Amino acid sequence: MEKFDVVVLGAGSAGENVAKALAHAGRRVAIVEANRVGGDCPFVACVPSKALLRSAEVRHLVAHAHELGATGRPIALDDNREAYGAAVRRRRDIAGQDDGDGVRMLEEAGATLVRGRGAIVREGVVAVEGRELGWTDLIIATGSRPAVPPIPGLDLIPTWTSDQALTADEWPERLVVLGGGPVGCELAQVFARFGCAVTLVEEAPRLLASEEPAISELLAEALRDDGIETRLGTKLTGARPAAGGASLTLADGTTLAATRVLLATGRAPNLDDLCLNVLGITPGREGIEVDERCAVRGQTHVWAAGDVTGIAPYTHTAAYQARIIAANLLGNAMAADYRAIPRCVYTDPTVAAVGLTLARAREQGHTAAIAATDLREIPRAELEGATRGRLELVADLQRGILLGASAIGPHADSWLGEAVLAIQAEIPLRVLASVVSAFPTYSEAYAQPLEDLIATSGRPN
Repeated sequence: MEKFDVVVLGAGSAGENVAKALAHAGRRVAIVEANRVGGDCPFVACVPSKALLRSAEVRHLVAHAHELGATGRPIALDDNREAYGAAVRRRRDIAGQDDGDGVRMLEEAGATLVRGRGAIVREGVVAVEGRELGWTDLIIATGSRPAVPPIPGLDLIPTWTSDQALTADEWPERLVVLGGGPVGCELAQVFARFGCAVTLVEEAPRLLASEEPAISELLAEALRDDGIETRLGTKLTGARPAAGGASLTLADGTTLAATRVLLATGRAPNLDDLCLNVLGITPGREGIEVDERCAVRGQTHVWAAGDVTGIAPYTHTAAYQARIIAANLLGNAMAADYRAIPRCVYTDPTVAAVGLTLARAREQGHTAAIAATDLREIPRAELEGATRGRLELVADLQRGILLGASAIGPHADSWLGEAVLAIQAEIPLRVLASVVSAFPTYSEAYAQPLEDLIATSGRPN
């Protein structure tokens, strides 16, 4: 049996980052991965989706250039040619799904990469296709996979998971997207802007149901402007094969025709076949429960990071949890703080949020209020022709600090960083209001809602 200080299961964002950090510090590290080093994000998720979204945005701008005064008449575009170009750009940006760079960085750090699927065979030992790896500490970072809802007939019709949609070269004539979360909204817009007839079905009464209602409604308006039909407050209850693809039945009794159905109804942690029961670990519905150090509850030398924890399932959260684990294993006590983890949806316009919504803040017992700015009142938005946008700030009136922020508008993922820092550092509202924003920038949107919240502070809402 080969002995290591640390064995990492999974070489996605969390596993790759923690393995490199520990190996650089002199620990003997083995990292086990059956697929690609780097995980899903660079190859079948974040990177290809952003490449396609950018291509769709450019195509949309060109197609509507006449509306902005750049040309005198509409420009005719070839959907097939433009879609092919987008697919080529996506393949270029994901480097042909070659994880060679990631492998080299692990090896240069001094980590041992073991290809295959690992399973816990006894305390302190992981087996990978007959090869036994001994560990003092075990890190579980095996990520997640698209969840497939249990709908009758779904296995009989043409479907895509988000991973498959982001690597396919097919552009279906009629696409039905199940799920109005970030992935569903992003992919619905991509395919609609390349000429597909898209219908988005969401069981909740609005898109992005966990975000502020006004932000959700503005995004719904933007998607409808792109020709996307939204069916909200209903769900798919049955499917059957039909000429040209599938016939779908919704809970409200209506039917839809689809060439293909895209499943964007969430993800499930990759914990099958790890044999966690050998260590007495029983995952919950969302994944493995961890403490503030990212140690698995009830365990001394077992840790977990990334989507398997069910905490804010984003690539940046996984990298953050990797830093937490590395610090604790290297003797530098560090506790995770998830209050200011950004949430982004890279549609056009972009949605970005951080911290608590007003409803969640009040559920948690805060004396909270919300104030907002219409982005169209900001000079930068007018200069760029932004037709819709909004910034909403949620504050604790008693403590005079921000609890949450939500935005929709051009580059919202960038200028929301001011709120991310404010929430993390608990910067007083009056200090935030004293910050001078450059003119003309979207950061000027903070001024009015901050003034409104300061005026309200100290008074019950």
